Amino acid sequence: MYVIKRDGTQEKVFFDKISSRINILCEGLDQNFVDPPKIAQKVVSAMYPGITTVQLDDLAAGIAVDMTDIHPDYAILAARISVSNLQKETHDRFSEVMQELYDNVHPQTKEPNPLISKEFLELVKKHADKIDAAIDYQRDFDFNYFGFKTLEENYLKRIGDKVVERPQHMMMRVALAIHGEDLEAAFKTYDYTSRKLYTHAAATLLNAGTANGQLSSDFHVQMKEDSIEGIYDTVATCARLSKASGTIGMSFQKIRASGSYIAGTNGTSNGIIPMLKVFNDAARYITPGAKKIKGMYTVYVEPWHADIFEYIDLAKLTGEENLRARHLNIALWIPDLFMKRVEQNGEWSLMCPNECPGLDTSYGKEFEELYVKYEKAGKARKTVSAQKLWFSILDSHIEAGMPFMCYKDAVNEKSNQKNVGVISGSTRHANIMQYADGDEISSANIASIALPKCVDAKTRIFNFETLHDIVKVAVKNLDKMIDVNNYVFEEAKVGALKHRGIGLGVQGLADVFLMMRHPYDSPEARQLNKDIFEAIYYAALEASNELAKEAGAPYPSYEGSPMSQGILQHDLWNVKGSDRFDWDTLRSNIKSHGVRNSVLISLMPTTTTSQFLGNNNSIEPYQSMIFTQRSASGECQAVNPYLLKDLIERGLWSAQVKDTLVSSNGSIQKLPYISDDLKKLYKTVWELSQRVLIDLAADRAAFVDQSQTLNLFAADPNYSRLSSMHFYTWKRGLKTGMQFLRANALEAMRMNMNDKKTPIEDEVEKTAEQLAAIACSLENPEACVSCSG
Repeated sequence: MYVIKRDGTQEKVFFDKISSRINILCEGLDQNFVDPPKIAQKVVSAMYPGITTVQLDDLAAGIAVDMTDIHPDYAILAARISVSNLQKETHDRFSEVMQELYDNVHPQTKEPNPLISKEFLELVKKHADKIDAAIDYQRDFDFNYFGFKTLEENYLKRIGDKVVERPQHMMMRVALAIHGEDLEAAFKTYDYTSRKLYTHAAATLLNAGTANGQLSSDFHVQMKEDSIEGIYDTVATCARLSKASGTIGMSFQKIRASGSYIAGTNGTSNGIIPMLKVFNDAARYITPGAKKIKGMYTVYVEPWHADIFEYIDLAKLTGEENLRARHLNIALWIPDLFMKRVEQNGEWSLMCPNECPGLDTSYGKEFEELYVKYEKAGKARKTVSAQKLWFSILDSHIEAGMPFMCYKDAVNEKSNQKNVGVISGSTRHANIMQYADGDEISSANIASIALPKCVDAKTRIFNFETLHDIVKVAVKNLDKMIDVNNYVFEEAKVGALKHRGIGLGVQGLADVFLMMRHPYDSPEARQLNKDIFEAIYYAALEASNELAKEAGAPYPSYEGSPMSQGILQHDLWNVKGSDRFDWDTLRSNIKSHGVRNSVLISLMPTTTTSQFLGNNNSIEPYQSMIFTQRSASGECQAVNPYLLKDLIERGLWSAQVKDTLVSSNGSIQKLPYISDDLKKLYKTVWELSQRVLIDLAADRAAFVDQSQTLNLFAADPNYSRLSSMHFYTWKRGLKTGMQFLRANALEAMRMNMNDKKTPIEDEVEKTAEQLAAIACSLENPEACVSCSG
């Protein structure tokens, strides 16, 4: 049998040659489990006449991936085979690759179609030798298979269908796009990202060095004005931001309610629902940047808006299609007054922003006084039981996992931008909290720190010095991006340069707990969680203070902010900084020089970036101990690598154990041969009290000056559980009480649709259940299953 080589020639297949190549790539892997001859035999058995060497490598990688349930090192081997294959197919000089990308031509018109900018190419050519020498291609082999495939399929540059970039090329491209002629800073950034200490976000990875050059990830857009022109102008803004790989949140509460008089036409408004359908269609038809997914916008509305019931129903999975919005995330921007009225079983008044102005631009006591004033003046369109609206919200949570729950007063009372104005919404994932209005679009450059890189695997000690170092490098890079970014809109540039907000997050928190043998719900994990985020905030402030000193000035809107008065984020939470850090000296330095960034920390989801770095997503626990990893070339089941290592070391791992794990829905809790210490360590999120997740979120929130994407989980959601969770997050002072509710929504739908009760019987029973549930969750939260576990 013959194989077709890369130069088109044929060569006879030799088993020894295949086995030798695999042997070389197995260096450093566990030879007790990884069996190169066995893989070689499987490769030879699966070969076919005319197979190319590229296909041969893909075949070998696929075979290795299928053996990852034997040992996690097989995933490393699969990655090494794939990386080796890519390296044989691409240039080994960065400068040559950039030239190739610039010389790209349109496949149909044959006109020049450069994939990087002319300025970027000139920079690379000017310093080609130094740049080429700084790249360490061996680091490409540090990825596991699905991490590498995530990069290859989503971020590495292609010409046609052919990938021409290597992972190290991408990281150098990003570093040079940020720092330009400052090669020393660029090479440091490259070093940190190529060692997987932290990563920039998707928009930065995709657009760095290109003519697009839009490096920011998250945007919050305020409606320009309540008019047809203002609304459609905002649609165009969202579409262009989405095209440039931005994720979008927008505030909609200023748009008048249905039935409102329109002076210009002598007609009445149709309200927010038809307008949101326009935004839904815009999101549906725009593919952001080079991503292979449709756009998705998050919309924020306050619960006093007269169209609120119809708005909440937009998220539901059932009902008339023209009253649903599949490409919008539905979010609530909730004032404390609403939560108080629900708690007290009071009345709630629905109003039109056109008839009751100022509600969307006030918070706290000012909002409450204005709201009550409008109530007393008879301005309400309709008055309902606050709990009626509450249960409508919970019904949507049970069916669709939305709306998001964000607390308006907590956001604004604990904002360092409160001197600028009232924050009226957030971004797509409810984690960036910055001011926006008709003249300013808030934006954020974001990155996430790989927390597992701060743990010594042998000593199981967390290295806070390493964390401090990574944070400062990342912050200075994110700040630099504000100045070099290619802004899609002038309004985004105005907001970015005035407030210089950035968003630094994390990934792999659950991995850190596992590496240090701390169960997610242990006192040790809770204390480490506090320590990590205090350390991140301290280092970020220190870096921003140094940047302000270097620039000779703080960010332009600094004066009048809480920080300009010596009030830091944890002060706004009435939390004292620990003695582990010299807060007094830092405050003194900030008083002398200010800071360069109004906000610094934001905990975003890190779904794809954590996949290619090989970490668990953001701050979340594991959802299962066995999961399916997918790529365009296939999929396989993977076991939590830490659990797999423990089971192998104890002689407990086998194919039968894997099958049992699958049949147990990824849980080890009922497996009799698993010891109690492992069962405590390897709880899934479904086996943790949600109180644990909320407490960890609240503990770290004092050192998160924006917010955190917090998902909550309920395998069997009901009114009591949900009411308890929401009121607990609100009372703990969280800004984002919940992004998505993760639950078995389809099962809940099925049960509801199979209900055989008469409508009257069903309504009576449902009302009784609602009242009992809210009494339980509000009057006796300690006994609620979701809080007490």
